[in-house]
Order: sequence, then structure tokens, then C-alpha cells
Amino acid sequence: MPTLDTLPRRFADFATLGDALDYAASGARGLNFHDARGNLARAYGYAELRQDALGHARRLIALGVKPRDRVALVAETSPDFAALFFGAVYAGAWPVPLPLPTSFGGRDAYIDQLAVQLASSDPKLLLFPREIAAMAGAAAAAKGVEGVVWEDLIASAAPEAVLPRAEADDVAYLQYSSGSTRFPHGVAITHRQLLSNLRAHSIGMEVVDSDRCVSWLPWYHDMGLVGCFLSPVANQVTADYLKTEDFARRPLAWLDLISRNQGTTLSYSPTFGYDICARRMSSQTRASDRFDLSRWRVAGNGADMIRPDVMQAFVDAFAEAGFKAEAFLPSYGLAEATLAVSIMPPGEGIVVELVEETELSGGDAGPAGRPQRYRAIVNCGKPCLGMEVEIREEDGKRLPERAIGKVWCRGSSVMVGYFRDEAATEACMVGGWLDTGDMGYLSNGYVYIVGRAKDMIIINGKNHWPQDIEWAVEQLPGFKAGDIAAFAITTPGGEETPAVLVQCRTSDPEERSRLRDAIREKVRAITGMHCVVELVPPKTLPRTSSGKLSRAKARNLYLSGEIQPYDVAA
Repeated sequence: MPTLDTLPRRFADFATLGDALDYAASGARGLNFHDARGNLARAYGYAELRQDALGHARRLIALGVKPRDRVALVAETSPDFAALFFGAVYAGAWPVPLPLPTSFGGRDAYIDQLAVQLASSDPKLLLFPREIAAMAGAAAAAKGVEGVVWEDLIASAAPEAVLPRAEADDVAYLQYSSGSTRFPHGVAITHRQLLSNLRAHSIGMEVVDSDRCVSWLPWYHDMGLVGCFLSPVANQVTADYLKTEDFARRPLAWLDLISRNQGTTLSYSPTFGYDICARRMSSQTRASDRFDLSRWRVAGNGADMIRPDVMQAFVDAFAEAGFKAEAFLPSYGLAEATLAVSIMPPGEGIVVELVEETELSGGDAGPAGRPQRYRAIVNCGKPCLGMEVEIREEDGKRLPERAIGKVWCRGSSVMVGYFRDEAATEACMVGGWLDTGDMGYLSNGYVYIVGRAKDMIIINGKNHWPQDIEWAVEQLPGFKAGDIAAFAITTPGGEETPAVLVQCRTSDPEERSRLRDAIREKVRAITGMHCVVELVPPKTLPRTSSGKLSRAKARNLYLSGEIQPYDVAA
């Protein structure tokens, strides 16, 4: 679909998501779906999307779907999912995007994950593509949910039906966090909250008529669903998509697509996406021979801790292809705030502040004469339109500038609550303010994120960030981001100690022994702590569906014996 259009731009100023698609459908823009090599497979204009969605709304009503019913959908990046999602919206139901199978965990783990999320969302239907019918159907059957192959639904008749009229304060959809398996929380977002956040995206990124978006992010994660699917619709931006699994196999296809679509100016990724692309660049290949990234105006970064060293490596790899460091646009957000909480003003790039480790851990200054160690904390921008941010102590007392504490936010896009989980809602929301669970500070109106409060390792009353331990190990040759998970365990003697799981690629026993010693010494030098070091096989450490390391799951799998380290004597 074209980048430019004569339709006057509206920045998500609609009452409902359906209204937003109705308006976008009157123009010429839309969604483009590409194959694994980045070739256009299907151009899908917003007008065609709307027409298909209205038909699907009637099909869903014929199956007994009523307003406020949940309709779960396996979130494949495809025209079918897009139309069925909006079909549920037009039918007055609440679409519930659920994950696709991943390359790790296996069939049973995927069925279990779907089953748990189905139990939580209690949907009328589960819709899925035929290729995963066996797994998705098993999960639906396990929870007594009607499973429907969406190709069959799409091929069925669409009898006439009166479509309900949604209101701005009706729930638009339920969003499950990427790591929600054992204790899932369905985030309930209204049309008003969604469109408020989508308006904040476009204004915060200073979207113009010539902008075009490219994305490989999964549609079951808030950054992919809200930022790269619903935002283009509500702000009338043409978007081009690679499937997430195609990006995983050929990461540089993402940059090929940006280069080929000369109008592309907007594209987002977590840190690991930039990292894998920089690593894939061959020393024998000149980036300028293959890529043209000169028009990439907003290279968004979010969904995980932003690593300035990784961002610099990406600049080093692709500057000759026209990539500009100032294109980086750090942001901070979470599903409970719909998506964005803060956005860096375009053009300011990656800005870091060096913070001494004792400040990060909340302790007192170290002994006199001891060398100070610092961590570079990335500026995640200013609170976006309609959002307030405060930093508070554990007791709720507001902290001054540059004091590290819990990050709280309040605004027009903060969720109404978790679906059917009043206790969990009350645990994180007080007087309209949301406890994000993250630690950070404010500096000159900008938000800096330090880490997740629940990941903190507390040893002998002192706080340690797992990132500091993981990054220390990454300085050793042969390791990279994602190879290491640090967390606290209790030893047989009852003492708390850090454990470090490290993915190891060597089978030589002497080399493994040397690596253990080197890791142990590196952690001791950086943190002053002795730790348990366990070497584990490659691809062992669990990740969330959005690609983030799951330390909590790694810890549980290790303690339960499901993660089996290499034998010390091996």
C-alpha cells in the first residue's frame, strides 16, 4: 500500500477503535505482508481490512458471540488475524491475542501455556490457523472452550446481523504479558485508554505524512500489537510486516525491508534485535553495499533494558549504510499502561548517565579509597502525552529528582485493571496511580529505568542488580547478551547467595573448568560476592514470548531440576 495519501491525518482522535478503522478505510493506506525473504506476499488496504472485519463480526455473532464475550485468537502476523481481531471489535467482543508456538519449550509446554491463559480469559471461542490446529485444539478442549480453525470460519457464510455500537469506556481488548504462564494477568484496556496512548505515540514520534513503518514484532506482545499494528491503523500509517519467526531465521531481512521500502522511517525493536543484526554483519561485507538506512528517522527501542554498548555496536556496523545514531528513540512502557509511558523526543538519540553502584543498590558509599564503579543508565525520554510519572519509596513517599525508587505512573491510558483479578489490581493500583514494578529515577523531566524490583538480588542486606552480574560475565570472551541469568538462591547451609547460569558452547572439560573459575572471579571482582556458577547447554535459558530473558523462570527451572547443568567433573 502507498505511503502518501490525500486523506487528512487524524492522530487517533476517535471514540473507538472501530471508528479509527472506519476512517482509515476511507484512504489509500494499509498493511503489507512479506514472505521470509522480504518479498511482498499480500497488500491489504485498510478498506479491505474493514470490509473483511465487518463480515467476520457477523460470522462471530452467528456463532453466538455477544458483547463483552472474549474471543481468543492465536496472534499470527497475517491478514487473517488482523481482520478477525477487528471482527471481534465490531461484534462488541473483546479480542484476546495469545502467543504462537516458539522454538523452545515444545508442544506440551505450548498447550499448557494456552490452556492457562484460556482459563484466565474465559473466552467464548479460540480461533487459530489450521497449521497449529492440533496444539491449539488440545488447549481449547482441555478448558472446555470451542476451538475454531479460522480458515473454516472465514469460508463460512456471513448472515446479516445488527452490529452493536461500542462506547469509548467499553473494554477494547485483553492483553496478556509476554511472560504470563503460571499466574497470567489479562490487562483490560478500554477504547479511550487505547486511543489516548495511540495518539501519544504519533505526537511523541512527530509522525508526518511521509512516514512508513516496518515491523517484525509479534502481535501477542504489547509493543507489536499496540505500537506496530493498532497505532498504524489509528494514525493512518502504512505498515510493512515480516513474521517474527522469519526475522529470527534471517534477522537482516528486517534491514533489507527497510532499505527496499524507500519511504520507511519508523521501526521498533528491543535491544536484542539490534544486537543480533550487528553481530550478523560479516566483516567481509560492506553494509553500504546491501543496505540503505538513511531514511530511518525513528529507530525505536523498548520492551527491555536498553544497552548503550549494543546501540553503539549497531551504529558502528551500519553507519556507512546511512544509519544515524540520533535516529535511536528510547522509550519505556508496559501493557498495564496500554504501551508507552515515556518517549524520547526524536533526534536526541541515546543519552546515558553514569550512576555509581552504591546509588543503584540503595546502599551507603563504599570504603574510602575503594574504586568507584558505575553503570550507564539510558534516558528513556519524557512522560508521553497524558502521562505523569513519580518515583516513590516503598512506603509510597514521593522521592526528589535523581533519587532511585519505584516508578509509578498515572494517566489517560493506564488500564482499568486486570480481568477478574481484583486482588492483583489492588496490589498495583492506588488512587489511579500504577506501581509499574520497575525501579528508576527522574532527571530534568526525563525517565531513567534501572531494573525490575522483583529481580533484585539481596545478599547480607545489600541490594545487587542481576544485570550488573550478567554484564560482568559478558565482558569475558565468547559470551553475549542472553547467555547469562543471575538470581539469588538459598544454599544447603541456609545462606543467600547469587547463582549464575551461563550457556556454554564448549565440550572440553578443562575449558569448562577454566570458564567457571574465570566467571567466578569476574563476578567477585565486580560485586565483591562469591557465587554459584553453573554452565548449561546452549538455548537452555528461558525467554518470554517477546524475547526477554526470564530470570524468574530460569530460577524455578534450575531449582526444580528441569535445567540440568553440566557436571562439574565433566
